[in-house]
Formats: sequence, structure tokens, C-alpha cells
Amino acid sequence: MRSVLFLCTGNSARSILAEAILNHLGRGRFRAYSAGSHPTGKVNPFALEVLREMRVPVEGARSKACPVWPGKPARVHWGVEDPAAATGSDEERLAAFRAAAEVLRGRIEVFLGGE
Repeated sequence: MRSVLFLCTGNSARSILAEAILNHLGRGRFRAYSAGSHPTGKVNPFALEVLREMRVPVEGARSKACPVWPGKPARVHWGVEDPAAATGSDEERLAAFRAAAEVLRGRIEVFLGGE
């Protein structure tokens, strides 16, 4: 089983979404983790709501700091607009989280297809 670490600044939205989606879609082949360089200490509730809508388990989701990642890991940058920075109504903010989750799911599906 391969490990994947998703990093972002706050570890409240994008990396949480990616961790949960890869763990859900890549069961048995991958174990995903997430962390932040400046973790907020809490998962954005919109991230959890979108994951539930996608029927992706959210148990254990938490905001945490970057761990030591030994070895020489491969690094890939996936630029995804930060939904936590979205403004507007709750529905508009939720739409930003849905959009980010769809981008991440698409990239993860391509990633899994290459394995």
C-alpha cells in the first residue's frame, strides 16, 4: 500500500477533501493523509458537508500540522482554488467547496487510473 500526503496551508478544506476522497476511492491501494503548514485546528464544516453528499466517510477528519515524511517522496502540485476563501451566502460558499471537491475527485481518479 502506498502513502500519499496532501498539504495545504490551513488543512481545513482542500487537503481534507483530497485525503478523504483518495482513501475512499483508493482503498487497499493507497492510504491518504493530510496536513497544513499553518493548520487552523478545525475542519471547515462545508468540507464535511460536501464529503457526506459524495458519500465519502468523514470519520477521523481533523486539522493537523505537517509530519516528518521520510525518504525521497515524489512531489506534485495541484493548484486548486481554496474554497475556504470563498465569500457570499452559505449556498455560494458551499458551491465553492463542491467545485473544489469535483476538481480533486477528477484528478484523483486520473491518478488512480495510472496505477
